[in-house]
Amino acid sequence: MTAWTHGELHPETVWSLVLLAGSYLLAVGPLRRRYGWAGRGSRWRIAAFLGALGITLATVNGPLHDLSERALVSAHMVQHLLLTLVIPPLLLAGIPGWLLRPLLMIPGLARVGRQLTRPVVALSIYSVVFAAWHFPAPYEWALRHHDAHILEHLLFIVGALLLWWPILSPLPEWPRLAPPARLLYLFVAGIPMVPVAAFITLADEVLYPFYGSAPLQWGLSPLEDQRLGGVIMWVGGPLAFLIAMTIVYFQWVGEGEEPADAVPAEGGAHGAF
Repeated sequence: MTAWTHGELHPETVWSLVLLAGSYLLAVGPLRRRYGWAGRGSRWRIAAFLGALGITLATVNGPLHDLSERALVSAHMVQHLLLTLVIPPLLLAGIPGWLLRPLLMIPGLARVGRQLTRPVVALSIYSVVFAAWHFPAPYEWALRHHDAHILEHLLFIVGALLLWWPILSPLPEWPRLAPPARLLYLFVAGIPMVPVAAFITLADEVLYPFYGSAPLQWGLSPLEDQRLGGVIMWVGGPLAFLIAMTIVYFQWVGEGEEPADAVPAEGGAHGAF
């Protein structure tokens, strides 16, 4: 129970997120106005970006992080869902296209990014990364080696940013799908997580020996905890995509829906995001 009520803070992570938040606010606020980079931005987009950083802080620090690394598969699955299905879409929703556009000036990046953000490629990369890290050998490796665990989480976030790009792209050069295609894409995107969750939930033995010797939490045996983790993924993953599909649908049928690849023109009165 101690791990749930007392969590370790990692100063390097905290300061990195604070620096990122400060840089973002400086760019979309004083620097944007001073240099005329774009018009006024939406407050909800700023809130989305800062919310993503706040959730990241709670995910990789504190009780959830410590329980994930030391005691509970179920806590680890919650962490993985936040890293892939909550934080990346909030980041993309909050990043203005004009802030990313200088990256397109890097030789070759515009072409590579266009290929990586194509729906089939993006979904394939995310699915392979997510599934591979949940096999027993790489999962156990990440638990026993901190650097490997950091690599795992970074790959989750990168893969998930690609996954959500066709839905929330802020750049017309790497465009969004049309609304009907977004619905189909989100439906398909929820499928690969199901067999991974089933593999974990229906296993008759402890898949990850690290947790087999971990201190018991809440009276859960290692196998019960593992099954709970699988159920969390089995239910939570598809539910997140269902929520996203609902939002896309009502945006589509509502007034003022943008065209499929719409990102407002940069630099105009409505071009901040």
